[in-house]
Amino acid sequence: MVGILDRRRFLQGGAALAGLAGFAQIDPDFLISSAFAQTGKPMVFLSAENITGNWDPTAHTTLSQKNIEGFVMGFLTRTPMKLDDPGAVVYELATDIQLLDPNRLQIKLRDDIVFHDGKPFKAEDVKATFEYGALPDRPAQWYPGPTETLTITTPDDYTVVVDTSKGGYPAHLFIFLASFLPIMSAKDVAAGPGGPLSQRLNGTGPFKFVEQRGNDTVLEAFDGYFRGKPAIPGISFTFTGDSTTRMLSLMNGQASIVERLEPEQVDTVKENPNIAINEVVSVENKYLWFRCSKPPFNDPRVRMAACHAIDRTLIGEILGSAGRASANFVSPVKFGYVDLPNYPAYDPEKCQALLAEAGFPKGEGLPPLEYITSVGFYPKTKEYGEVLTAMLNEQGFPVSLTVLEPAAWNEQLYHRPGGGPGHMVDCGWSTGSPEPDLVLRTHFHSSSHRICGIEDAELDASLDKERSAPTLEERKTILETETMPLLASKMPALSLFTSVMIHAMQKDLVGLYIYPDGSIDASKPA
Repeated sequence: MVGILDRRRFLQGGAALAGLAGFAQIDPDFLISSAFAQTGKPMVFLSAENITGNWDPTAHTTLSQKNIEGFVMGFLTRTPMKLDDPGAVVYELATDIQLLDPNRLQIKLRDDIVFHDGKPFKAEDVKATFEYGALPDRPAQWYPGPTETLTITTPDDYTVVVDTSKGGYPAHLFIFLASFLPIMSAKDVAAGPGGPLSQRLNGTGPFKFVEQRGNDTVLEAFDGYFRGKPAIPGISFTFTGDSTTRMLSLMNGQASIVERLEPEQVDTVKENPNIAINEVVSVENKYLWFRCSKPPFNDPRVRMAACHAIDRTLIGEILGSAGRASANFVSPVKFGYVDLPNYPAYDPEKCQALLAEAGFPKGEGLPPLEYITSVGFYPKTKEYGEVLTAMLNEQGFPVSLTVLEPAAWNEQLYHRPGGGPGHMVDCGWSTGSPEPDLVLRTHFHSSSHRICGIEDAELDASLDKERSAPTLEERKTILETETMPLLASKMPALSLFTSVMIHAMQKDLVGLYIYPDGSIDASKPA
């Protein structure tokens, strides 16, 4: 049985990443409980988020589909992302990663992997995945740069060399990102965005995609999985938007595992001897995103005033165990996290001073403002949204709250010409990698307009500088002392808290490993 590899932080800069190629013993944290496996039943997972219907992994940023991809697709490495070691890695399709020099990264691959359609996994698949994912029209664009900045060669069928010399950024950026984008078949990629990629998932993971039945995604165990066919025969991944329905289904035995528990549900479940709780500090921060390209939040003083109007400790009281206080734009399990001393705290006097300086004394002259949030997916969004709205109104911001079901909310989420719907949007952002730029550059560089739409030359320069640092040690220093503090002085979004992923499951699933992005390892062999 293949084991979990030695876990170390990649902080060697330009040095070779020695000591990571040998296999170790399997980590018991990564094993699903044998008790459930012995029942022979499929695992029924009730998801809090709907899916898009487009299965191309680069065509969406939907967390529910990312979690499905975690069952079906293979990754070069996986990242447990624990608080005490956010840069740890577990090799999967890769067996060795080395920096040959600051602009060349060599990746060695396993030679015993097959895709679910029978195609052998080779270096051509990694090359195709990287190049396709880096296309500028991909919603889940592969950072760090567009395809034309990469030179990817395959010296043999199981070696990939990534050369970033043309892009002017270091190759070590691909180390963390090896865990971000699932590896696609070169044959599927060649067919283009409208082909098999959008119609179904074809991976190398422990479970095969079978079909989509309405809200149900049906998976079955893959006979050819390199660690052995999973003991669980299949998975039913079902969108169930109401948290109470999810919980009742778990309690009556219809569901095996549910996600996104409300805090009061945790207390109820803990009294049930047949149900277990799993809590993990996640990679997801929840944000109040400002529409920075439209008035009044095109003025950083107004954004900062709004941040000083919000007492985040009250939000924490509403969330209970579902949230963790943080003072940065990324989760504490991300590379480079530090509590920022200049992160804005609740301060009505500063709020009023900034409003007056911006020409809106006590809020006079501000237009009606809309705050858009969702209900049924994230815990307590409506409840803390009402409190947040009241706090802003108390300081003179004429805010009204719009609460939408997840599908309707998702349609309102992204930036559009003119700024997009509303003036503020509640949304979390979760990425399965320690890489901080999957948040920072994705949202705050002017080359990308995900939600807030900010365009700021000073931020661009700082984000370019930290990305281009020659070593990870230097990059970490720039992030902590320059880029992140600069963001905190401009506040294109207010990170309200770090989510705590709370899952409840049948007791015989104890031992299931749940990553900080919500994806699950259910691959224990039969």
